[in-house]
Amino acid sequence: MRRMWPTTVRARATVGASVVVAAALAVASFALLGLLEANLLRNAENDARRQAETVAQLAATGKLGRARLPARGVEFVQVVSADGRILFASPNLPGVPALPPAGPGGPGTRFHTWNVRPLDGEHRQRVVQVITDTPDGLATVYAGASLREVDAADDTTTAALVIGMPLLLATVALVTWRVTGHALRPVEAIRAEVAAISDRDLHRRVPVPATHDEVARLAETMNATLDRLEASGIRQRQFIADASHELRSPITVLRTQLEVALAVRDPELWPELIGGALEDIERLQHLAADLLLLARIDAAQPARAEPLDLTVLVREVVDSRLGDRVPVEVRLEPGVEVTANALWLGRVVTNLVDNAQRYADRRVDVTLRTRSGSGSGPRAQVAVLEVVDDGPGVPAADRERIFERFTRLDDSRSRDHGGAGLGLAIARDLSAHHGGTLTAEDSARGARLVLRLPTTHRP
Repeated sequence: MRRMWPTTVRARATVGASVVVAAALAVASFALLGLLEANLLRNAENDARRQAETVAQLAATGKLGRARLPARGVEFVQVVSADGRILFASPNLPGVPALPPAGPGGPGTRFHTWNVRPLDGEHRQRVVQVITDTPDGLATVYAGASLREVDAADDTTTAALVIGMPLLLATVALVTWRVTGHALRPVEAIRAEVAAISDRDLHRRVPVPATHDEVARLAETMNATLDRLEASGIRQRQFIADASHELRSPITVLRTQLEVALAVRDPELWPELIGGALEDIERLQHLAADLLLLARIDAAQPARAEPLDLTVLVREVVDSRLGDRVPVEVRLEPGVEVTANALWLGRVVTNLVDNAQRYADRRVDVTLRTRSGSGSGPRAQVAVLEVVDDGPGVPAADRERIFERFTRLDDSRSRDHGGAGLGLAIARDLSAHHGGTLTAEDSARGARLVLRLPTTHRP
């Protein structure tokens, strides 16, 4: 059964529309035939009733001899006495015996329909029976109206419906097939274009029809998805190129140092050469760890998040840096709680403080507070962490660029300090992962980086 059911949308729409129209036509046809027959029968009954009542009045006054020929639409008239004698009959009933009564009863009008063959051929007749009092006793008046026209109308209408219904149904199926095919043609064009797009053709886009309907919105959504895929591919290729460039330099230096150590036979120089090689290896380890973390963030791998006291976390990060070149001054509001992964959020704070100490002259200020967000109520509280240094600062034009991967505003200085240009990029990505933001904002002196995170609601 499932194999017989059409599999394409176009075929299913055509079959569905045809079935619905066929059912509607069948119901309408039966209703039409019923109404037509009922109306014609009612007209025949009215003609026969009028004729029977006219003859019954003549019989009641003893003037049955004045009865005229049956009126138009009435086939015959017959008057039968109570003892079965025919008192009057229309000329077209020669030799026809008295008709049987429809049922016992007194004076009144009764209706009965049956098949008779009083005239030329067999056909149905609508017979009206009227019982009336006459000077000679009770008499029954029969007036019969032929149903030949009713049967002919039924036959004609039935034949027209038998011929017209299939033609109308075929027309509906053809129109549905053509209209559905025309409507689905843009969808097929979209499918064909998407099927032809490979990982090297992400610049291609699907055609957008000028219909401004669901198909057009589908094409626009598909193009928006392709835009994101293309941007992701460009970003990935750029990331690979930048990572390769960053890895090539320390690997080249490390190889040079090892080759020099291998060529030098003086043991007194080996500790210095090996120490330099270890520094490059450590730099490679940090870079590899950063690259793996970025790959994990890009892959949207879930990390366990739980209620976390941000005040305690910031305090632990700062306390672990005692003895650094530039001291860190903190002003922390107590009890600031957020929902986050402790390891990842600790990495954000560490990267911000590292960046500030790298460029600060004498001090770094870390401030944590809460403030109301854009909404109202306890849920709108936002934790604000500011890290400010007294260094050269960040030009307004570069305040977004510093969060791009492998970005160095002072390339040579950053390399001297061991930075690869990934710290702030990782910090922003991890902030976004926790539903927060990280921005560089105005400062009287130096750089001012502001981290905003939604606080945990406490009922």
